This record gives sequence, structure tokens and C-alpha cells, in this order.
Amino acid sequence: MPRASLDKDPHEVAAMFDGVASGYDRANSFMTFGFDRRWRTTTARVLDAKPGEKVLDLAAGTGVSTVEYARGGAWCLAADFSVGMLKAGLHRNVPMVAADAMCLPFADDSFDAVTISLALRNFVDTKGALAEILRVVKPGGRLVICEVSTPTFAPIRFIYRRFILKLLTWVGSRSSTNPEAYSYLAESMLAWPDQRGLGEIIASAGWTEVEWLNLTFGVVAIHRARKPA
Repeated sequence: MPRASLDKDPHEVAAMFDGVASGYDRANSFMTFGFDRRWRTTTARVLDAKPGEKVLDLAAGTGVSTVEYARGGAWCLAADFSVGMLKAGLHRNVPMVAADAMCLPFADDSFDAVTISLALRNFVDTKGALAEILRVVKPGGRLVICEVSTPTFAPIRFIYRRFILKLLTWVGSRSSTNPEAYSYLAESMLAWPDQRGLGEIIASAGWTEVEWLNLTFGVVAIHRARKPA
């Protein structure tokens, strides 16, 4: 199976993730040296889902993040475009639904919050998806995105771009059934906007109170925003 191209054809992206679904969580932890667990924990704290709230975990993959977000008592729904990823997570005790971020199968104002972890860069139209997410969030509701970003310290940024991404690609290829998929993921990291750039895209889609928090020297950043009340 060829890897998805950077023009992000939805069917190619879905097929790519279907192909790596069975070993994705293991490969992800291996490739990030275990930092993915810390990033999920911090994202859950920023999300701060309360009992009685409805949370959409979009592009949730196998639902590992959904389980984390539901620990506080909120009702959390895992949604993903890749049916293979959802099938790989059926053993987890969370509700799941196949859904396209560009045309979500939910009514207006359905959720108190929507969260996306390390997947927004795979959407075919970032701003369009963020506008569609805005539609299904209640007025005053929140958006929390954990995504790769740009290290803020120049020496670390240089090392990250020249060496770390190549290392991550190699590590991912050693632990995955589809090595080419991890080449795509590394390329998509390099092509992704920095913290401010993503913040501007979020704001342009209609969200307000946009702010971000750098994790691991800015290798990853959490963006938070609200739907206007």
C-alpha cells in the first residue's frame, strides 16, 4: 500500500491508517519515546472535561485518547475517518463512530468540547474542518488541539528538523507494518505551520480566545479556543 501524498487525498489517508491500525498505538509510543502518554495527560488537563459534558474526540484512532478524556466522568465519543483504526480499538469501553471531519454526522451545537490529538495535519482542509467543528460545538464550548509544532529554541529546532524526524521515521518503520506511512507522517510534520500560524488558522475559522501551550520545547503544542457565545 503506498503512503498518502501530502495533498492529503482523504481516501489515501484513510487507507494508510487502515493499514497501520493493528500496531499503531505501539508504534506511536515507540516512535515518540513514550512522550505521547505525557502529551495525552496534559491535553486531558487542558480539556478538563466535567461530568455531564459531551466531548467529541475527533480523529481518535483506536480511542486511546478518548479513554483518557473520559476519566473525569464526561461522555466522550471517539470518531475517526479510518474504520480500521476504530476496529482496532473496539476492546476499549468507549462509544465509537466513523465520521469525516469535513462533514460531521452531528447536529448543530451537539458537544461541549471537541478535541483532536496529533491528527489535524492529516485533514484535507484544516480551516474547513475547524469551521465544521465549530458548527457542532455549543456556544461558549471549547476546542483543544494537541499537534506537532515548531521548537522555539533555535538549536533544538535545527536538531529536530535535521536529525530527530529522520530518527522517528526509522524507529516508526522498525515497529510498523507500513514503513512508508511513517515517512509521510515525518514529511507532514515539516510542512505543518508553527504555533502562531496554526493559531491564526483557528481564529480565521471563527474561534475566539485562541491560545497555545508548548510541550517538550515546542515539538508539540496544545492550542485551545472557544466558540463565541
